Amino acid sequence: MAVDEADKREKYVKPLFQLTEQREGIKDLQMETAVVGNSTRYYVMAVTPTRLYSFTGIGSLETVFTSYSDRAIHFMELPGEIPNSELHFFIKQRRAKHFGWLSGSGIYHGELNFGAQHSSTSGDENFVENKGFFDYSKLGDSGTKPRSFALSEFHFLLLIGDKIKVVNRISQQMVEELVVDNTPETSRGIIGLCNDASTGLFYAYDESSIFQISTSDEGRDMWQVYLDMNHYAAALSHCRNPFQRDQVYLVQADAAFAAKEYYIAASFYAKMNYILSFEEISLKFISIGEQDALRTFLLRRLDNLTKDDKMQITMISTWATELYLDKINRLLLEDSTGTTTNSVAEPNSSEYRSIVNEFRAFLSDSKDVLDEATTMRLLESYGRVDELVYFAGLKEQFEIVVHHYIQQGEARKALEVLQQRNVPVDLVYKFAPDLIMLDAYETVESWMMVRNKLNPGKLIPAMMRYVSEPHAKNETHEVIKYLEFYVKDLENKDPGVHNLLLSLYAKKEDESQLLQFLDTKFGKGQTNGPEFFYDPKYALRLCLKEKRMRACVRIYSMMSMHEEAVALALKVDLELAKAEADKVEDDEELRKKLWLKVAKHVIEQEKGVKRENIKKAIEFLSETNNLLKIEDILPFFPDFVLIDDFKEEICKSLKDYNSQIELLKQEMDDATRGADNIRSDIGALAQRYTVIDREQDCGVCRRKILTVGGLHQVGRSYTSVGNMAPFYVFPCGHAFHANCLIGHVTRCSSQAHAERILDLQKRLSLMDRKAAKDNGSNVNGESIMSTTPVDKLRSQLDDAVASECPFCGDLMIKEISQPFILPEESDEKASWEIKPQPMPQKILPMTMSI
Repeated sequence: MAVDEADKREKYVKPLFQLTEQREGIKDLQMETAVVGNSTRYYVMAVTPTRLYSFTGIGSLETVFTSYSDRAIHFMELPGEIPNSELHFFIKQRRAKHFGWLSGSGIYHGELNFGAQHSSTSGDENFVENKGFFDYSKLGDSGTKPRSFALSEFHFLLLIGDKIKVVNRISQQMVEELVVDNTPETSRGIIGLCNDASTGLFYAYDESSIFQISTSDEGRDMWQVYLDMNHYAAALSHCRNPFQRDQVYLVQADAAFAAKEYYIAASFYAKMNYILSFEEISLKFISIGEQDALRTFLLRRLDNLTKDDKMQITMISTWATELYLDKINRLLLEDSTGTTTNSVAEPNSSEYRSIVNEFRAFLSDSKDVLDEATTMRLLESYGRVDELVYFAGLKEQFEIVVHHYIQQGEARKALEVLQQRNVPVDLVYKFAPDLIMLDAYETVESWMMVRNKLNPGKLIPAMMRYVSEPHAKNETHEVIKYLEFYVKDLENKDPGVHNLLLSLYAKKEDESQLLQFLDTKFGKGQTNGPEFFYDPKYALRLCLKEKRMRACVRIYSMMSMHEEAVALALKVDLELAKAEADKVEDDEELRKKLWLKVAKHVIEQEKGVKRENIKKAIEFLSETNNLLKIEDILPFFPDFVLIDDFKEEICKSLKDYNSQIELLKQEMDDATRGADNIRSDIGALAQRYTVIDREQDCGVCRRKILTVGGLHQVGRSYTSVGNMAPFYVFPCGHAFHANCLIGHVTRCSSQAHAERILDLQKRLSLMDRKAAKDNGSNVNGESIMSTTPVDKLRSQLDDAVASECPFCGDLMIKEISQPFILPEESDEKASWEIKPQPMPQKILPMTMSI
């Protein structure tokens, strides 16, 4: 039936489906819809006096019922006769939750799950779950069947005569009976029951009246109903306060305790907060000797405590720790038969390993709440060293952990602890001596792994301890490996490290590594110092002690002690002495002295025939690259040696001296001619002159150079040419008045140079005035003052202002960096600005011819 929403009138009626297999009529209908994707699924339930039909499908109602023309209809049949079969849905939040069918046998009910996809035997989706059946015999009215019923969330309302009996749907017990006693005498009694799903109200009605039946918190005791039925999960879900939940947990715990399922009981007891105290529960387990269950209770109780219960958490955690230790000890002392013996159980058993791992996990989880000192005393008193070390690691007591591993000889584990990020580096230095003695290879590898994080200077005591122990010849020296890594790869500059590495090289029989180390340059070397970082004096003493003579020669050479180097090298190797003597390049006298030492050693060491000795000495002279002559080595030969043996070399030397004398004579002649030329040039300079054009202008003031007048008076000390002002002429052709040149150079020079020019000029002026005063008393007008000071000052002034042409020299080049317009010329610059005229502009005609 389609109903118009506006005027609430029926638009049309259309038949959808007809039951053909039996003659019973449909007594009641209920429908629910659910959205599936973009479609709507319909759920329809219909009842007859003996059957419950269910229809479902996607699409429209017509489509759903049309589909049943070629498939079986799902129904449930119950025997019994009842004239008024009813079907009701309980609706909550606009969704049907469960249903009830008033049939002839009883009330068939169940929960509705419209999202379920379980297929029934008929092929339809079965959306009914947790089905139940209420038999009328439980009402105690001699099998009287209800005339009507209503369905609430937890109860059935059954109309029997004029009474309304309320039955709990879950426990199927009658909880209340309502009597309607105010019906009119003319009425035939209550006809039926109905409900309003939107308000949750129920109504009973007769021919002329409606009676309202209201409910008040009908689910308040449902937790007890479920609890009585041992449906603990449902009971907990309906509890309203902690006390109710405690009663549920208590029943569960007592039941498990009675069944000797102590672990389960402990879990439920741990959830209780009010009914039983913590002490009572603990005593229950202690009284029966169930330590494991007690431990389980404590652990579960910890899970239920909040962070604010710090005191309780610490105490319970400490108690649980002791119980764990007791359990571990009992496992170690119990044999397979369960009796205590003197033998210790196999610690690798699965139960033992399991409880130890569980205990360690507990320590890890409780490390922040356990008292450190108390826990460590407990672990120590029970002899659990491994767990003590483990807990110390959790509390970052790394010193205890590392010390334990070293005592056990487990260097690798100790190094793994020290390599953790939060371990203080001081612990590495503290345990370095023990670790390097325990396992030098692993220790050095761990040091090299952290690279620059360690200061090798602080590891020197540990390395010295390792060095003091004897080692096999073929054994890799780990300290040398580490020091080479730090010095060569990381370019360490610590002198102590370099000295230690050098001392280790010096103690090796093979001197090659020592020599290579002495020759190696490390980075840029010391600031304003040598290119090495070891102490050369210490190195020299050490090499002398270890008799490493070649290294000593190398160190003497580095210290610029070449005489000592050559003297020592002569005791080791002649070629080495020659090489050392040849290293001196900037001091010819010292180089010759060193070669003379070598020559003396060669001559004194030769024991052969005299002529053969002389021949070898002469060959030695050729190796000095003409640095030594035959006369230099003659004193080293015995006095009785005949000169005939040196005849050729002496003649050759005399010829060389003769050539040098001739060369000196030629140089002296050249010097004499040069001196004559210089004297001629000086004489010519005295006669040098230049011609000034009459129209020549001053380079500064642009006036004529040959100006007559007193505008350019500088001082009487200048040589005057008639009445003309003093001027300067440069070889480039530029000419300047003296005053103009002084002013220009003063402006363009530095402040210090300008002040010097002004000072010289002032001193010249003072001397001019003094000379004029003295000349006033001289009749002949001749100056009685010595001109020597004036000439000296004027020469200094000439050097200051006229050493070069200001237009062609450095002064002009420096002016490039000066601005074109100086700051003091800003007013002049502003006067050249073009300002707009307020008067209107006139446009003049202009013709252009192309």
